[in-house]
Amino acid sequence: MNTDWDAIIQHTLETMPRKFREQMENVAIFVSDEPDEDVRREEGLASGETLLGYYRGIPLAERGDGYGIGETLPDTIYLYTRPIIEEARATDGDVARVMHETLWHEIGHHFGLDEEQVRALERRRDKK
Repeated sequence: MNTDWDAIIQHTLETMPRKFREQMENVAIFVSDEPDEDVRREEGLASGETLLGYYRGIPLAERGDGYGIGETLPDTIYLYTRPIIEEARATDGDVARVMHETLWHEIGHHFGLDEEQVRALERRRDKK
């Protein structure tokens, strides 16, 4: 499967509502095959469990006045291609849709939403 991951990411970011796009600060987005052992351990993933994406950083809602003073590493969003492809195959086969939804999910965490809040928004979206 030849998927242009960068193009999907770029399209997702370009089609974000402007009010969100303008607030995306100090975030690096990476594409990787699978979660590494550190992420698997942090998330308590059992054998056979995986993630589609992962956010690590200081959410915008938690950044104080001192954020960014001195050296500040960017927040990171990882998108995991193998699980995304497997999820697409298990549903409608649309890899771009799964990648887009996964990126939006992780961006929700960047804006300070916890897992329950992000999933509630996804359920509302899916009802439409």
